Amino acid sequence: MQTSALDIGEGVVLGFDFGAVRIGVSVGNGLTRAARALEIIDSRTVRARWQGVGRLIEQWRPAACVVGLPRHPDGTPHEMTARALRFARQLEGRHAGVPVFMTDERYSSAVLGDEALKEDYIDDAAAAVILQQWFDEGGWPVGALALVEQPQPSGDEVRRVLVCGGREI
Repeated sequence: MQTSALDIGEGVVLGFDFGAVRIGVSVGNGLTRAARALEIIDSRTVRARWQGVGRLIEQWRPAACVVGLPRHPDGTPHEMTARALRFARQLEGRHAGVPVFMTDERYSSAVLGDEALKEDYIDDAAAAVILQQWFDEGGWPVGALALVEQPQPSGDEVRRVLVCGGREI
């Protein structure tokens, strides 16, 4: 049975705002169901990325992790959607026993407001918004998500969609 936001107990949850250059990280717990910014990990190399993530997993021993799922405003996937999904799957594979979830992050920057966007790096604050959204609304187990290409009636085009449990999300 897959863990959800409702049944992690009082456990710690780490949130991730995945990026190719930086990964924002936040922390919260099932007791307060509140998220706060934690730190920003250098993600320019695979080694730096996984050393930073591994250090935080070891330090915080989370009951679950949450990764933001980037999409276009209309909900369609883009390049970073696939990359964030890959990161989430690798996170789950590298840290067996720690369930990983994804939650929609389309409006995380808008929630931060114009003042925050003037800052050089807001990745950790964006991760806190992502994790708070998961606490408030839930999300999808990473193992149940897939990017699927659907041929269009014209035959020349292919539409990429996100599917969870056989349903488009």
